Amino acid sequence: MMLRTMADSARFIDGYLLYLLARASSVASAEFHEEVRRRGFNVSNWRVLAALKGSGGQTVGELAAVCLVNQPAMSKTVERLVRQGLVERRADVGDRRRVNVNLTGEGERTVDELISAAKAHQERLIEAIGPRETETLVAALHRVIERSGEG
Repeated sequence: MMLRTMADSARFIDGYLLYLLARASSVASAEFHEEVRRRGFNVSNWRVLAALKGSGGQTVGELAAVCLVNQPAMSKTVERLVRQGLVERRADVGDRRRVNVNLTGEGERTVDELISAAKAHQERLIEAIGPRETETLVAALHRVIERSGEG
């Protein structure tokens, strides 16, 4: 298969890497985001719960960076999740001035169900792309992120 470049199309965006990354993300995410909504959550809630899974707790600022939102929006999302009993705020044992957000037991159960659905969705994507191409794509995306200094 030959790589389609900007020169192969009359429309600039058809070969523009950043557009293709954004469009592919949007298309690939849409189906799973619908599943998240069917389960009674919004995408912001899912992202926070997924980011907290296995993290040992994160500050609101760290969650904002990981979830690609601003800190005030993250604070509101965390507050909603606290009211729902899915997360809690705890003082950091190493630095009492630092407050971490952690999953509650209910949050762990909820995110585990969502992660199972996410893994099933990802498997369908891998089937469509192919395992070898998926490995190449994941490696390339990691390199892009590392190059930005955020990896």
